[in-house]
Amino acid sequence: MPTAVLVIGGAVFALGTSEFMLSGLLPEVADDLDVSIPTAGLLISAFAIGMVVGAPVLAAATQRLPRRSTLVVLLAVFGVSHLVGALAPGYGLLFASRVVSALACAGFWAVGAAVAVSLVPAGARARALAVLLGGLSIANIAGVPGGALLGQHLGWRAAFWAVALMTALGLVGVLLFVPRVEPPSGDQRVPLRAELVIYRDRAVWLAVATTALFAAGTFCFFSYLAPLLTDVTGLGEGWVPVVLVLYGCGALIGTVVGGRLADAHLFGTLYVGLATATAVLALIALLAHQPVAAVTLAGVLGLAAFLCGPGLNARIFNVATAAPTLAGATTTAAFNTGNTVGPWAGGLVIDAGLGYVWTAWLGALLLLAALGGAWLQSREGLAGRNGTRRAAPAAGGLPRRGLPPGEEDGSTAARAGRGTGASEQG
Repeated sequence: MPTAVLVIGGAVFALGTSEFMLSGLLPEVADDLDVSIPTAGLLISAFAIGMVVGAPVLAAATQRLPRRSTLVVLLAVFGVSHLVGALAPGYGLLFASRVVSALACAGFWAVGAAVAVSLVPAGARARALAVLLGGLSIANIAGVPGGALLGQHLGWRAAFWAVALMTALGLVGVLLFVPRVEPPSGDQRVPLRAELVIYRDRAVWLAVATTALFAAGTFCFFSYLAPLLTDVTGLGEGWVPVVLVLYGCGALIGTVVGGRLADAHLFGTLYVGLATATAVLALIALLAHQPVAAVTLAGVLGLAAFLCGPGLNARIFNVATAAPTLAGATTTAAFNTGNTVGPWAGGLVIDAGLGYVWTAWLGALLLLAALGGAWLQSREGLAGRNGTRRAAPAAGGLPRRGLPPGEEDGSTAARAGRGTGASEQG
């Protein structure tokens, strides 16, 4: 992997810590701000909503801007919003700071993913995107449990200060290692209006729906993992960071394995990951009162869920390659649509009096629907072999290395030379 891809993945560590850390801090935030846990859980949905809106808007708005400068500005906004969140006197300002930080995070994801994909050969997309997801995995191993520990000992605001510091380090890394590349101009630029044509494609919408269902199922349960462990399983608060570490370790393993498998066996990897995650959530619902089972299954869930991540990312890039600007934004919006719906749906079943266990049952049903979406994509002949629908210009206006001559500019000859009618193989 190019150094720039690794640096972007490192910056994603700070973003991922912020996105997920509230899952381990909901009780502390709710007590401090005098709101219910489901209301505090809406802070997770607020972040996800900002990601959904921010990804396409900022991808379009920054289309003509230098990529490195765009990433630096977005990281700066992200860091400042966490300083505001750390100082917020009430729920309203904290909610607003989460939306602003999510907008910056969405822009960074969309631009950063486009840069990462553009710097590697077409056959290594899933692995490049797995580096970014690896940042999320490590955030789950170190950042999220670390935030939970800070919240328990120094107050939840300390976690926000820590994220601001990590963001500053990521900003320095981008300045030092991401190449200075001017945006494409003239004939090299794909007009945004031309990119919008991808949204007429059924394959794109089916990939988006599958990804959103996957994220909704995962976050419906994960958002309320901490109170489930303490109120249902009967573990002490000190066990929450431990379980989050286990989840993160599973996530890292799943990301590494999924990134390598998805480039060669995209749908086979999705089948295994989605089916396993569905079964694990059902088992958690049945065995939530058993501490050993709950802790062990949380780690397995991390592995199964993140096994799917690289493939789901690559799938959208593969069916939307005619839209180098909007492909990354569409991927980000798809995941975070699910991240918005999941905590909200979990809050509904909790408020209805069904309890935290039902977040696992509902999550399993949503993941089962995602498995059905993956099956439809693979069986209806919507794309070419291994999930690639068509060749396209380099994402984000950067030259794509490692492609055969004639493919770097997405020429008609190159597109004609790549099969688009064969059934995709798992």
